[in-house]
Amino acid sequence: MHIMMQTAAVFTGAVVIKVDLPPPDAETLPGVPWGAVEAFPTPAYWTYQVIARRICGTPIRYRLGSTLAEEVAACLLGGHGIPAAVGVAAFQKLRSCGALQGTPTEAQIGELLSEPLDIDGRHIRYRFARQKARYLSAALARLSVEQPPLTSGRALRDWLIQLPGVGFKTASWVARNWLDADDVAILDIHILRAGALARFFDEDMSVERNYLELEERFLRFSKAIGVRASELDAVMWHEMMSSPRTITQLMGGNRNGVRPSETTMAPVSDLPLVRRRPHKGRSDPRQARLIE
Repeated sequence: MHIMMQTAAVFTGAVVIKVDLPPPDAETLPGVPWGAVEAFPTPAYWTYQVIARRICGTPIRYRLGSTLAEEVAACLLGGHGIPAAVGVAAFQKLRSCGALQGTPTEAQIGELLSEPLDIDGRHIRYRFARQKARYLSAALARLSVEQPPLTSGRALRDWLIQLPGVGFKTASWVARNWLDADDVAILDIHILRAGALARFFDEDMSVERNYLELEERFLRFSKAIGVRASELDAVMWHEMMSSPRTITQLMGGNRNGVRPSETTMAPVSDLPLVRRRPHKGRSDPRQARLIE
């Protein structure tokens, strides 16, 4: 029996590369259909985005530090309640001041974090300065005397979660970034919403209670669609974070919840086509496009 594949294309100058994916109603995992490749955010859409970035040579670069200590600092300074731009600005400030070398005290780090950050000409205060200074000082002190295992992402994560203030998400973030690891997942509200909309996460699960189970589902999903978990995680986060209005609409107007009820959510194959404008300063003449 002939299976009607759905076809998209990646345009790289004079070369057009076709990407064939299973039909929308085929399943990636039981109960998780591929959906239409042009519909955001179906499994087919995510698969195409990862492949297109790989072909065009524009994968998302996620490592932030030049040493493991710097990477730990960058991830500790970001996370829940800290906008990405603020976390990166705080990290860059500490690094430029030499505060990530050696074993700075909690007071030294706290003083720097308490100073306003210059972000696009605006002065912004860093939240949780004292708390993060305590965590970061302890982490840098331990990294100065111990060599964490680097054999796998999970081995590094298991070591990192012993540090004060480091949970599964932050430890996984460091491990993915530093080792380019595919055996961990960085789960936050953006990834949870993506998984809920694609139907491979359940509505009653949360990262606080079910991190490892959610991670296992994410890794199974990435394997089922044939892409690296590290690439998928980065692409999902970037796209979901960049599309707040669209996500709110798809979630049935529920900004804070992870998943809407079945009565407010469209079938995966019928999710709306989203045409995105390129990010300012990041336009690419090799931008991937779909075959109509």
